[in-house]
Amino acid sequence: MGKYRTNNKHIIFLLFMVTLAFIAGTPHEVFAHGVTAGDKGYIQESFGFLPIPFLYLGAKHMMTGYDHLLFLFGVIFFLYRLKDVAIYVTLFAVGHVFTLLSGVLMEISVSAYIIDAIIGFSVVYKALDNMGAFQRWFNVQPNTKIATFIFGLFHGFGLATKILDYELHPDGLLPNLVFFNIGVEIGQLLALAIILIAISFWRRSGSFFKHAYRANVLMMMLGFLLMGYQITGYFVA
Repeated sequence: MGKYRTNNKHIIFLLFMVTLAFIAGTPHEVFAHGVTAGDKGYIQESFGFLPIPFLYLGAKHMMTGYDHLLFLFGVIFFLYRLKDVAIYVTLFAVGHVFTLLSGVLMEISVSAYIIDAIIGFSVVYKALDNMGAFQRWFNVQPNTKIATFIFGLFHGFGLATKILDYELHPDGLLPNLVFFNIGVEIGQLLALAIILIAISFWRRSGSFFKHAYRANVLMMMLGFLLMGYQITGYFVA
C-alpha cells in the first residue's frame, strides 16, 4: 500500500512537470474558449434566420470543445448505467442551454477569462471528486448532481460571453440561438457516444481500476492548465 502511494506521488509530480512544460511552450490562443476565427467572421456577417449553419456551428463547438469534453469525461467516468449517464448529461445540458440563451438575450457581459478559468476549475473539481479527495480531506461528499448542473451553467455562460463579443445581428437572433443550442446537444450526444464506447472497452480490459487514479490526476492537471492560461490572460490582456 505504501509503495502504491509513493508511486502515485511520483506520477503526480511527473504529470505536474509535463503540464508546466506544456504551458511554457504553447500559445495562449490554443486555450481560448469559443469559436474559430473563420466561424467568428461568419457569425458577425450573418443576419436573418439561418438554421442549418447555426446547427452546424453548435455541433462543431461541442465536438471540438475540449473543456466540455474533459468535464463530461469526468462526469461519466464512474457511471455504469445509461440511466445515470442520461441524468447527469441532461443536468449539464439544461444548465448549458439556460445560461447560453439568457446570457446572450439579456446581454450579460462578464470577462471571458474569468468564466473560462471557472470552467477549468470544473475539470479540476470533477477529477478530485473522482479521486475521493473531498471525502478524505473534509469527510464530506458534495452533491454530484447539483455540482454538474452548476458547472453546466458556467460552461454555457462561457460561450455566451464570446457570442456577445461577436455582436450577432438582431434579425433572427433567437431562432438562430435555438438552433445553435440544438446543434450543441447533437454534438454532445455524438461526443458522448464516442467517450462511452472508448471507456467501455477500457473497462473490459481489466486495467481500468489500475489506471483510474492516474487518469484523473492527468485530468486534474489539464484543468489546472486551462485555469492557468485563463488567469494569465486576464492579467495580461
